[in-house]
Amino acid sequence: MRTAYSVETVRAAERELMARLPEGALMQRAAAGLAAACADLLGRVYGARVVLLVGSGDNGGDALYAGARLVRRGAGVAAVLLNPERAHSGGLAALRRAGGTAVLPDAAERLIARADLVVDGIVGIGGKGGLRPEAAALAALAERSAAAVVAVDLPSGVEADTGEVRGDAVRADLTVTFGTHKPGLLVDPAREYAGTVRLVDIGLDLPAEAELEALQHADVARLLPMPGAESDKYRRGVVGIAAGSARYPGAAVLAVAGALRGGAGAVRYVGPAGDAVIARFPETLVSDRGPHKAGRVQAWVVGPGAGDDAATVAEVLREEVPVLVDADGLRLAERDAVRARTAPTLMTPHAGEAAALLGVDRAEVEAARLASARELAARYRATVLLKGSTTLVADARGGAVRVNATGTSWLATAGSGDVLSGLTGSLLASGLAARDAGSVGAYLHGLAGRYAADGAPAGAHDVASMIPEAWRDVRD
Repeated sequence: MRTAYSVETVRAAERELMARLPEGALMQRAAAGLAAACADLLGRVYGARVVLLVGSGDNGGDALYAGARLVRRGAGVAAVLLNPERAHSGGLAALRRAGGTAVLPDAAERLIARADLVVDGIVGIGGKGGLRPEAAALAALAERSAAAVVAVDLPSGVEADTGEVRGDAVRADLTVTFGTHKPGLLVDPAREYAGTVRLVDIGLDLPAEAELEALQHADVARLLPMPGAESDKYRRGVVGIAAGSARYPGAAVLAVAGALRGGAGAVRYVGPAGDAVIARFPETLVSDRGPHKAGRVQAWVVGPGAGDDAATVAEVLREEVPVLVDADGLRLAERDAVRARTAPTLMTPHAGEAAALLGVDRAEVEAARLASARELAARYRATVLLKGSTTLVADARGGAVRVNATGTSWLATAGSGDVLSGLTGSLLASGLAARDAGSVGAYLHGLAGRYAADGAPAGAHDVASMIPEAWRDVRD
């Protein structure tokens, strides 16, 4: 599992460690890791041309000390000092002793144009509000050049704790981060600026509970429901799907497709698209008597393609089992009805739906995805799965937010969310907690999307068909 911690937590851990180490030792650890990452990216260090963009403070110091190490391996290194009076004195002296040079920003354009590598040491993890004009100009030069760009700890201009980008920022090919990931490295829009992320262990002692968690294969494998020798279809869990309408029967079919591949032993369908569902999936238990009389289920999915069927949404929300609310269900559900539930509720909005629920513009949600997911979970007393390029799963009780990036942009296709709802609802019915079901569902759905697309367009039905392949990949 990858974890991310807030700036405050990281700095506290750094202070504690520095108190036990010789002066400057922690920065030397960071600089050594940074220099090694730069060398790996260059391939051949001797004769390489490296430009350091150096701001004030320790971030610039890391870049300068790493630059000194690269000079000793034969690279030509020039440091562009944005604020010469406040540049890290020890790092600058080390660079010059090794044979590197330091210049002012007006000499940067020629150097960057010829560089093989540009190292962004402008602003550290405490930066807010985007780059200042002079720094933004240097970032733009680096982006237009043929040089690879390496960010020190975090791309300058993005916000470490929130993943927000409120102005100009460096776009890195590689970010070398120290001690732990920062939330902005895992959450869009900042994640897009980070490129590949390489974590350097510098010995920080961090708390058990992180701000963010990103599951990996082994974590998901431990959570996947597996039938035992005594299992039958009912013991494995039954998921109810209340979805579809005369106008959107396909939503019901796709939600059932996801549910049948999500680990539950049986799928009950309730709604007006029963004929379409049974024609495609004859193993589905179809009822036209409404959710309350459909038979026993361990979890419900309500909302995909539901149109204006508020009565069914309200009926499902009264059930004392876990409920996943998606699509039209998010629009039709009464907030007080959601808040009053005692059984788990999992809401799965995309950015537009989240904006409507919060009463803000969609752009505000997209710019502050982490804060939006947390606010929505708190406001509705529910677990929230906020869909997007990085899916976030936030729990109303707080704790670490789960982040998932297994997906592909090809998943932005009609019906993909219906498949995710069915898959995740099935995981709920099999006994996973809401946060785990949302996290595992997003992970498998993202992998299935990658396999289905394989670099080309794919439909939602293709995604559903690849869920077993994603499941096997995680298990194996």
